[in-house]
Amino acid sequence: MAPAVDRVPSDAALPPRAEVVIVGGGIIGVCTAFFLARKGVPVVLCEKGEIAAEQSSRNWGWCRQMGRDPAELPLAIEALRLWPEMNTLVGAETGFRRSGILYLCRDQAELAKREAWLEQAGRPLQVDSQLITRVQAARLLPGLAGEWAGALYTPSDGRAEPGMAGPAIVLAARRLGATILTGCAVRGVETNAGRISGVVTEKGSIACQSVVLAGGVWSRLFCKRLGLRLPQLPILSSVMRTDPLPGGPDVSTSGFGFGFRKRLDGGYTVASWSGNVAPIVPDSFRYLRDFLPALWGERHELRPRLGRPFLRELAQGKTWRLDAPTPFEATRILDPAPHPAILRQAQHYLTSAFPVFHSMRVAESWGGMIDVTPDGVPVISAVDSLPGFHIATGFTGHGFGIAPGAGRLMAELVTGGPTIVDPSPFRYNRFIDGTRPRPSPLV
Repeated sequence: MAPAVDRVPSDAALPPRAEVVIVGGGIIGVCTAFFLARKGVPVVLCEKGEIAAEQSSRNWGWCRQMGRDPAELPLAIEALRLWPEMNTLVGAETGFRRSGILYLCRDQAELAKREAWLEQAGRPLQVDSQLITRVQAARLLPGLAGEWAGALYTPSDGRAEPGMAGPAIVLAARRLGATILTGCAVRGVETNAGRISGVVTEKGSIACQSVVLAGGVWSRLFCKRLGLRLPQLPILSSVMRTDPLPGGPDVSTSGFGFGFRKRLDGGYTVASWSGNVAPIVPDSFRYLRDFLPALWGERHELRPRLGRPFLRELAQGKTWRLDAPTPFEATRILDPAPHPAILRQAQHYLTSAFPVFHSMRVAESWGGMIDVTPDGVPVISAVDSLPGFHIATGFTGHGFGIAPGAGRLMAELVTGGPTIVDPSPFRYNRFIDGTRPRPSPLV
């Protein structure tokens, strides 16, 4: 089952030309479209299915700076400066509320890890994160049970509604002049003299100067046809939603085995903090060397699974004709089933920590595919070998929270203006120049 998403009707006509074409209508694509349109840039966004119908509506809805990779933290800070303005900027409800986020720590080892992040990343950039005691955590989280060594708490972090935010932002982009096309897969790009000259969609061609690929887990496949190496793999996240639950905490919280966010409807989005499934696909072997440092560490409790995704990707191949249906049209909306055992485990740990959740009623559950890079840091970058082509992908489950910052940065890179943050940590070339990026030990 997929979560509810505010539907965005497609524009009827395919424009013959634009300055920029964005491939993908997830939260990163729509934020990029919005910030380009604010600059007066003629932009067309093409989405093969519906706006925000994949991971952009299936995430937790957290908007956080706390615990971010030091390379990503400046962008997360800028995103949290933008989020409180988004309702005003787009003229609609995105669901953002500055509610705070809290990480509960079971023991001194966990607390020491959070403290290391605070000292080496948070405090140098003046994030308002703070270590608090179990007693202080209980004041913020009424009904907290169990023994906890303490917590890391960031009052300025917040939450938003994934099913509302993407559609609200893209409709604002349309009002600013952007063309929004749903049910319109981009099959490939066209070049002239070695640089981007247009895209080919299932409904026809659009001439353009620049392309932004914001395709989430589909980006790797799109890049294959262009001969671009993009080490990115999918991770299945399982999430559930409860009916309204009176008396529950307002602060978004994670602890061993669970994470939750209060929703605008009074219910909660609940998931496992670290329990995810890693589908084995053909590129799992191709990029094994890239991902070994992440797999060797203890960042996540990953459960490898061999199944349909392997066979589906094996059948896709590396290339296809642009005048015939492509894999992007074969699967309009990627709708994986959640992993029931992970959700049961999350509910068990949650109710142990917060007895009020014993009365929770699960209204629905869903799965979503997260686009993961070897170092857990996204690609927000031009591609030097193909002038005019840009990539914004690999957000490793952080895309929703940092989307306003990422979209603004991508718009600035495309137009060549000053950038909101230093873009070098997000460069595409780090995966092809021998850098061999690794996860930060702080996250």
